[in-house]
Amino acid sequence: MTTNPQVETVSTGADKAKLVAAGLLVVGAVVAFYLLGRQDLWLRVGALLLILAAAVALFFTSENGKQLIAFGRDSVREVKKVVWPTRKEAVQMTAYVFAFVVVMALFLWLTDKTLEWVLYDLILGWKR
Repeated sequence: MTTNPQVETVSTGADKAKLVAAGLLVVGAVVAFYLLGRQDLWLRVGALLLILAAAVALFFTSENGKQLIAFGRDSVREVKKVVWPTRKEAVQMTAYVFAFVVVMALFLWLTDKTLEWVLYDLILGWKR
C-alpha cells in the first residue's frame, strides 16, 4: 500500500502581492466602470474588460494561477482517457432509466393509494 505524500504549497510574499494586486485590479475595474458613468457605454465596458484582463493575467502569473492551469491540463488529459459509450449504448441506458422511473412511479402510487385506503377507509372509517 503506497501512501501519497502531503503536498504543501508555500506562498511567497511575491505571490501574495500578485494575488492582492489582482484583487485590487478587479475592484478597480468595477470602480472605473462606474466612474466613467458619463462616458459612452463602449468606453466603460472596454475599460472594465481591459482592467479585468490585466487582473486575470496577473493572477495566472502567481503560483495559484499556475496550479489552476496545471489542474485544467490534467483534467483535459483525464477526459481524453474516458471511454465514451456508443450512441446505441447511451440510448439503451436512457431507456432503462426511463423504464425504471415509470415502474417506480407506479409502485409509489400504488403504495400511496393502498395506505390511503387502509388508513382512511378501514381504520378511521372516513367515507369520501
